[in-house]
Amino acid sequence: MKISNEVVFITGANRGLGLAFAREALARGARKVYAAARRPQDVSLPGVVPVQLDVTDPGQIDAAVRACGDVSVLVNNAGIGTNGGFLADDSVEKARALMDTNFFGPLRISAAFAPVLARQGGGAILNVLSLSSWVTRPVVGLYAASKAAAWSLTNGLRHELSEQGTQVLGLHVAWVDTDMTSGFDVPKTSAIDVVRAAFDGLEAGASEVLADELSRQVHRNLSGSPAVYLLAR
Repeated sequence: MKISNEVVFITGANRGLGLAFAREALARGARKVYAAARRPQDVSLPGVVPVQLDVTDPGQIDAAVRACGDVSVLVNNAGIGTNGGFLADDSVEKARALMDTNFFGPLRISAAFAPVLARQGGGAILNVLSLSSWVTRPVVGLYAASKAAAWSLTNGLRHELSEQGTQVLGLHVAWVDTDMTSGFDVPKTSAIDVVRAAFDGLEAGASEVLADELSRQVHRNLSGSPAVYLLAR
């Protein structure tokens, strides 16, 4: 579906990738862009409608749905990243926090907005996933688990929402050049390049977008021998 003249709702839109999504939606002629954030006062992009939303708060999600009943494109971008593996002393607490935001957040929001999208003829959901949806390393084990769950959610939503005509797209990317990754000395893709690839895919009717070469390489090797996710590196 084309972004032009659509109403786009973006979570985590005050900075980083979410802000890039908001800018690009406006550039592509969206009729309205809701920029959702825990602190809507931090949303400074002209032309958007700030919305208060903590994706872990069911009450705020219900309020957002009531206030934004014209949404036709939902971008589940909000997420958190925490380093840590499964055997650390605080792994359970960290895992709960990651899953609450990165899995239960888009689950709650997608379920809440699904009837809204249906009223708009189906619309679309774009979920921001990760290379870590497929592979994990000790330093990002817990984060990877939350993104793997979000990938499974995305695939499940695609089937469950097909009858109402909702397009569901999963966006996979490795390192994006945002403040969240500022402490990592690795090759990164610019946020605007990732967003343009995602919206290009959405407009082309795609179900999945691999936004950088590393994601494409890992995807090709998921069925390798041995499969890339079995390699400890």
